[in-house]
Amino acid sequence: MAATTTNTSSSAALPAITLNTVALILLSGAVGTLAFDLWGQAIAPLLGLGSLAPVGLARGFLGTLGLPNSAAWGHVMHLFLVGVIAYPVGWLFVARPIFAKVVPGLHWTVASALYGVALWVFAIGFIAWVAGNPAFLGFARITWVALAGHIFYAIAAAATVQYLDRLRTA
Repeated sequence: MAATTTNTSSSAALPAITLNTVALILLSGAVGTLAFDLWGQAIAPLLGLGSLAPVGLARGFLGTLGLPNSAAWGHVMHLFLVGVIAYPVGWLFVARPIFAKVVPGLHWTVASALYGVALWVFAIGFIAWVAGNPAFLGFARITWVALAGHIFYAIAAAATVQYLDRLRTA
């Protein structure tokens, strides 16, 4: 099977917890977060589509849980805990292995785009609601900007994983 599908030994098996895996998580999460924020904070607003406010959403979520919800904590939650750690861990340890088993041969770009949709459902459908907003933010225009942003995030993060996996096995 080609390395571009989800049905490879490296994608079907759970990765070992090593320094390489930690670096892979951090780097892929950083690239994905950069793609998400570039889209949501620069490109979408320049196109007149509106600006994403993930820090505001994170602050609302933290506040609902009774946790500190300053702007600094919102940034830590969005940029680091979610973008750099949680979402790439979800790709490496949950989504990618599931896609490899359930839909063998599915190209990683399709699998990662579907993962992006799942992230969007979680963030905008559930977290936004917990934070006191309407689920899916009432399906306003920003909802669709967020959908694109989560898909861009997932594809960029997965592309980084693919690239670094190729470097490691070459």
